[in-house]
Amino acid sequence: HHLMPELASSTPVKTEEQIAAEQAWYGSEKVWLVHKDGFSLATVVKTETGSLPEGKVKIKLEHDGTVLDVDEDDVEKANPPSFDRCEDLAALLYLNESSVMHSLRQRYGGNLIHTYAGPNMVIINPVSAPSMYSEKVMHMFKGCRREDTAPHIYAVAQSAYRNLLTTRQDQSIVLLGKSGSGKTTNCQHLVQYLVSIAGSTGKIFTAEKWQAVYTILEAFGNSATSINNNASRFSQIVSLDFDQAGQVASASIQTMLLEKLRVVKRPETESTFNVFYYMMAGADSTLRTELHFNHFAENSAFGIVPQTKSEDKQKASQQFTKLQAAMKVLGISSDEQKALWLILGAIYHLGAAGATKAGRKQFARHEWAQKAAYLLGCTLEELSSAIFKHQPKGSLQRSTSFRQGPDDVGTGDNSALECLEAMAAGLYSELFTLVISLVNRALKSSQHSLCSLLIVDTPGFQNPKLAKRDRGATFEELCHNYTQERLQTLFHERTFVQELERYKEENIELALDDIESSTSLSVSAIDQTSTQVRTLARTDEARGLLWLMEEEALQPGGSEETLLERLFRYYSPVDGESKGPALLLKSEKAHHFLLGHSHGTDWVEYDARGWLSHARQNPASQNAAILLQDSQKKNISGLFMGRSGGATVLSGSIAGLEGGSQLALRRATSMRKTFTTGVAAVKKKSLCIQIKLQVDALIDTVRRSRVHFVHCLLPKAETSAGHLKVLGGPSSRSGEIDAHGESCDNGLMQLDVCLLRAQLRGSKLLDALRIYRQGYPDHLVFSEFRRRFDVLTPHLTKKHGRNYIVTDERRAVEELLESLELEKSSYHMGLSRVFFRAGVLAKLEENRDIQTRRNITLFQAACRGYLARQAFKKRKIQDLAIRCIQKNIKKNRGVKGWPWWKLFTTVRPLIEVQLTEEQIRGKDEEIQQFKLKLEKVEKERNELRLNTDRLESKITELSSELADERNTGESASQLLESETSERLRLEKDMKDLQAKFDTMKKQMESMEMEVMEARLIRASELNGEMDDDDTGGEWRLKYERAIREIEFTKKRLQQEFDDKLEVEQQNKRQLERKLTDLQADNEEVQRVAQQLKKKCQRLTAELQDTKLHLEGQQSRNHDLEKKQRKFDSEQTQAQEEVQREKSQREKLSREKDMLTGEVFSLRQQLEDKDLEICAVNLKLEQMEAELQDLNSQESKDEASLAKVKKQIRDLEAKVKDQEEELDEQAGTIQMLEQAKLRLEMEMERLRQTHSKEIESKDDEVEEIRQSCSKKLKQMEVQLEEEYEEKQKVLRERRDLEAKLMSAQDQVSHRDVETEKRLRKDLKRTKALLADAQLMLDHLKNNAPSKREIAQLKNQLEESEFTCAASVKARKSMEVEIEDLHVQMDDISKSKQTLEEQLSRLQREKNDLQSRMEEDQEDLNELMKKHKAAVAQSTQNLAQISDLQAQLEEAMKEKQDVQEKLTALQSQLEFQEQSMVDKSLVSRQEAKIRELETKMEFEKTQVKRLESLVARLKENLEKLTEERDQRSASENREKEQNKRLLRQIRDIKEEMAELAKKEAEASRKKHELEMDIESLEAANQSLQADLKLAFKRIGDLQAAIEDEMESDDNEDLINSEGASDTDSEVEDRVDGVKSWLSKNKGSAKNLSDDGSLKSSRSVLQLFVHVFSHSHISISLLSSLYLFVFLFCAHPVCPSI
Repeated sequence: HHLMPELASSTPVKTEEQIAAEQAWYGSEKVWLVHKDGFSLATVVKTETGSLPEGKVKIKLEHDGTVLDVDEDDVEKANPPSFDRCEDLAALLYLNESSVMHSLRQRYGGNLIHTYAGPNMVIINPVSAPSMYSEKVMHMFKGCRREDTAPHIYAVAQSAYRNLLTTRQDQSIVLLGKSGSGKTTNCQHLVQYLVSIAGSTGKIFTAEKWQAVYTILEAFGNSATSINNNASRFSQIVSLDFDQAGQVASASIQTMLLEKLRVVKRPETESTFNVFYYMMAGADSTLRTELHFNHFAENSAFGIVPQTKSEDKQKASQQFTKLQAAMKVLGISSDEQKALWLILGAIYHLGAAGATKAGRKQFARHEWAQKAAYLLGCTLEELSSAIFKHQPKGSLQRSTSFRQGPDDVGTGDNSALECLEAMAAGLYSELFTLVISLVNRALKSSQHSLCSLLIVDTPGFQNPKLAKRDRGATFEELCHNYTQERLQTLFHERTFVQELERYKEENIELALDDIESSTSLSVSAIDQTSTQVRTLARTDEARGLLWLMEEEALQPGGSEETLLERLFRYYSPVDGESKGPALLLKSEKAHHFLLGHSHGTDWVEYDARGWLSHARQNPASQNAAILLQDSQKKNISGLFMGRSGGATVLSGSIAGLEGGSQLALRRATSMRKTFTTGVAAVKKKSLCIQIKLQVDALIDTVRRSRVHFVHCLLPKAETSAGHLKVLGGPSSRSGEIDAHGESCDNGLMQLDVCLLRAQLRGSKLLDALRIYRQGYPDHLVFSEFRRRFDVLTPHLTKKHGRNYIVTDERRAVEELLESLELEKSSYHMGLSRVFFRAGVLAKLEENRDIQTRRNITLFQAACRGYLARQAFKKRKIQDLAIRCIQKNIKKNRGVKGWPWWKLFTTVRPLIEVQLTEEQIRGKDEEIQQFKLKLEKVEKERNELRLNTDRLESKITELSSELADERNTGESASQLLESETSERLRLEKDMKDLQAKFDTMKKQMESMEMEVMEARLIRASELNGEMDDDDTGGEWRLKYERAIREIEFTKKRLQQEFDDKLEVEQQNKRQLERKLTDLQADNEEVQRVAQQLKKKCQRLTAELQDTKLHLEGQQSRNHDLEKKQRKFDSEQTQAQEEVQREKSQREKLSREKDMLTGEVFSLRQQLEDKDLEICAVNLKLEQMEAELQDLNSQESKDEASLAKVKKQIRDLEAKVKDQEEELDEQAGTIQMLEQAKLRLEMEMERLRQTHSKEIESKDDEVEEIRQSCSKKLKQMEVQLEEEYEEKQKVLRERRDLEAKLMSAQDQVSHRDVETEKRLRKDLKRTKALLADAQLMLDHLKNNAPSKREIAQLKNQLEESEFTCAASVKARKSMEVEIEDLHVQMDDISKSKQTLEEQLSRLQREKNDLQSRMEEDQEDLNELMKKHKAAVAQSTQNLAQISDLQAQLEEAMKEKQDVQEKLTALQSQLEFQEQSMVDKSLVSRQEAKIRELETKMEFEKTQVKRLESLVARLKENLEKLTEERDQRSASENREKEQNKRLLRQIRDIKEEMAELAKKEAEASRKKHELEMDIESLEAANQSLQADLKLAFKRIGDLQAAIEDEMESDDNEDLINSEGASDTDSEVEDRVDGVKSWLSKNKGSAKNLSDDGSLKSSRSVLQLFVHVFSHSHISISLLSSLYLFVFLFCAHPVCPSI
């Protein structure tokens, strides 16, 4: 309901009220106040300078009117209300977090969940599905461009499909977001749209089939979690392959990262996969009996229990029925379905069987294990052996499950349960892989495919804290979060890194903020690769969590504690360092750690207990596949034995690699290469490293295509858990989407602002939008751009040709862009391609489509005209053929009864039969030859095909061998490098140990020497005591005295040491106090720096927004200028039309005067004729009187009477002639009067239309005048604002000077040396200012205004000279035109076309005169504008000089401030060294910070003044451009005068050529008359010869009749027949004579070839007749003469 007006909406014209509201909005500065609960709208209250502390601003809240003093950092600019529901976030006037969230919240409240974010799409998951996914809506997006459609998921699919068709490049759509944000649902909508719109050959891919696919995938791969009640537990790539026609040729699905352990263990309050609940609730009685589901177990080791609520059971039963129907749609047979149900039932029974906790490893309940073995088609011993017996003793440690407490961790009692869980997980993994294979079997096709479209759907970010669950995240959730992080890294790479690298390569300087790094820190903490591939020792090299898990799992004493200890040692922050960039922290709980996802906006606490079990391979899971392949049930073993032959699973991780199309094989080869190159070739068997390799394969597959990103946002945390209630946990998203429309509750459409802000910050959408707005997102190579858009410049195409080759593509593209009249700031020329701002290329595409439609329309018109002319020509030919057929039929009816004609028609087919037989034989021989050639060519083609197939197979084999060799070489080289590095490390360790050993050896030798010496001394002492006691007493006294001295020395040293220790401790305490103070100062400085950095970023963002807004205004001004120029041209055309109408009116008035004169003359002639008639009547009466007199007089003679009668007849004839002339003149008068009325009516109509057009033009001029006045008012307002800003800057400068003076007074009595240094710096700056002043004076003296004035004067003189020359040329043209009129009067009426051309030239001459007058007026206006421009330029120069002076003053003040700052810093250092009072130091530091802020403010003021100078320069450049345009228009007028002179010369030449053609035509006419006379003479001679031939025929016939009288009766009969024939021949001869008399002169026109052919045919007829013996001699003689005449006379063929 909401989508329709948005789709059909166009840009409306703003009313006066809306414009006034926007002006009021801009007048009152509206802002967003950001607080912890969200943001609020407020108005900035203007205060006096100094009334508020620095960094504070006073605002007034809109909702309650509260006035607050807040920090500037907590305030963000707000957009006008017209941007509340903006379709594209990149179009916002001010781009900040609050504005983006406000727009999203407004759209979401209006049920508009889709929003463009530059090239990306943002979708907020609705609680209730709105009715915007119908088939009708699909067709609304079909064939549309992205710019022409409203934001919708179908628009993303259409954009990708359109790019696929135009570029023939693979496309991919990646869905990003949290769990429960609607990624899988949008994936379904994407597939449904593509399948419905693109279609497929034979409709093999329908929406029903894809609905069945998603029904099966959601049953086997989805389950209920704490965040989402129908969460996908696997990642998938949906691949659609398209053929040459753009239809879906084949499809496939690849799955990876299946959470298979969810079958056996999962967190609390979460369920297993949906298919178990469907099967337990929906199986019929037969299936229940077969699966032993008649009664269920009370408890299960896997936690799989049936549902208890009746409504949940009913829904699950319906879903099971739907699942069976979906399998039937995909062609999965009943036996295959039965095999699936048997495996699922076996997994349930294994959970019910359980395992022993102590003692022997076996099942806890054997009856349930017996059921599982029966369903799997094996014995209980085989099943038990596959699960328990193949497990080596002590190789597995017990892992922690969610049902065990923390006290049980580390014991090995439950190893049997682990084996059972591994078997169940392996069975379900094999089952899921089989299901994917069956689905791909139904989707694959053998048709040829050209390119692919990939749709990537992975489980979203998951954080148990979001669902208010007090537990740590699991390892499976870590894997899914890691996948999302990698996709976010891909988004960062495509959006930021590649764009910046492309700008750098093309030498495009773009002022962008420092782009933050991607999520590589958190990703590296998980998957950072080790350089030492084969080492298993614990080294100091940093490695990721997955690598550490593998090492700890293989180490004998490995545990989760050592794992986390090593992880923290590598990635956690060091004590004392800042914890800002660190994304790994320790948790308060044991075995827990915190990892920051999404750039640190989403901290997830993970529970690492039992994680090492994921890295240890369990043989029971490997035995699952063998058990299924060796099953006694044929339906199970057949499925798994058939699948084991093909490579459908890659290292047990990626499923669905089978495929029949070439593109599917290419994707499978690419994924296999990921697992066989480099480190993967060594570590592909590792369970942990497989996770990284699977994600690598996914990323590599997507990276080869053009990626379209869709960001799915979660509206609030309680959505999935509170409102999607579906059958005890699992939900059905695959069903038909209920259309709730707008009936959703308002409470449901609310957003959690904090959650939305975290998602926006984590996805870096604002940074992406900023680089999209500030950069050049659209780019094309020079040749491609020229080839695509040269249709917009037909004059360049006519100049160079359509496919012209240029040596300098860059110059050609620049010429093309100049002709397109694009704004300079809207594009940028790189080294090899041209870059465009956002939206510019879309406008060019739209103009190209319009021009292409126009060209196609013209082409269609030309084709239809050609076809109509061809049809008309064909009709003419048919008409001619019909007439020829009618003529031949008439002639055939004339000769139909002629016996000779019958003979001819009888004989002619016999001759043709022989000819056709010969032709048939020739054609048969040709056919045989062609057959032989065809067989030979087919044989050669088959041989070539076999050779090519053999060579291709060899090439593929060699390429595969080469790839294998390359892979093995790479792995060997990496192994060699690792071995060498390991060897070098070991050698280094060995050298260190050797050095330690040498030192220890030396120490040991010295200790042995000391021991020996002590022993010798002791022995000598003992000997001395025994020898002499006297000497012993003396030695004893010495010994005691030495001991006392040593003790005294010890006491003295101890006292000195205690004194020194006390002093050192005091110094240490002082140093610690200093250190704490310095740390506090450092933290304060860092905090201030961070605030300043945020403030700087905010100000730069606002500056960039203002800059973009200014560029938009400039582009709009450029468009308005183009419209103004167009309007001016239309106005000049209208004025020209007015002048033309005036000239036509004058011409009509002149013609009217001429006609009235003619009518007056005709009336006078009529009156004269009337007078003559009266006179003649009088004469007649007189004659009648005389006649009466003569009649009365009988003496008159007859001669006079006859004379009188003759005179009377003459007079009567004259009277009749005069009456006829009078009638003709009356008719002409009536016709002239009608023409006069018609001309008057036409003039009246033209006057009315002209008045209407003038009124419309006046209205348009008035509107333009009003718009110009509005623009002037706006400019005045802007100038006033700039003047106020200038005054404000001056006031601030005065305040700053006063503060500086006070600071100088305070510091003047301080250090003398610093004062001397300041004076030296002051002198140096004065010298620099003097040099700068000299440079400015030099620039002022060499100002371009004088030269421009001189150039304008020169151009004015040249234009006056050209005007005088054009006047002279006009006079000469008038003289020549008069001469032409004299010559045209002498030409006959056949020269009317030339007279029309002359009249047209006359009109053009009048137009030229009017144009010259208008040019004179324009010249006067130009002079006025020039004077105004000169005055404005002088004012601008004065302003520039003032601004430069202010700039110099500001720079001077800046230098002074810097010098004072340095002095204060030096004083601060000196005071710190001299231990001055710290309060004075803090006060000086505050002053320094205040001076720094003021200096930054001065910088901003300087930048503003520089922008004002640039704007004034742009105005000056516009004036010079207008002057150049005027000069160009004068040059065009000159060229038009020259063109008219050339046309006059051409007309004269055409008149001379016409005269020549007339002379030549008269000469040809004379020659044709001579030919006709000669032909008539030849015709007469031929007639005489024909008469002589007929006379000879008659004589011969008479002689033959005399000879035939003596023959017998049979000859008489023959002679009688011959005589009858001869009589008939005489009749025919008379007919021939009559025909010849009618057709004189036709013999000359017949060709000699025709006569020869006719003669030959007649001779053949004669020979054929002569061969028949029964024909009489008389007939033969007659025939001979007839043949003689045919051969001798040229008329015979027509006879």
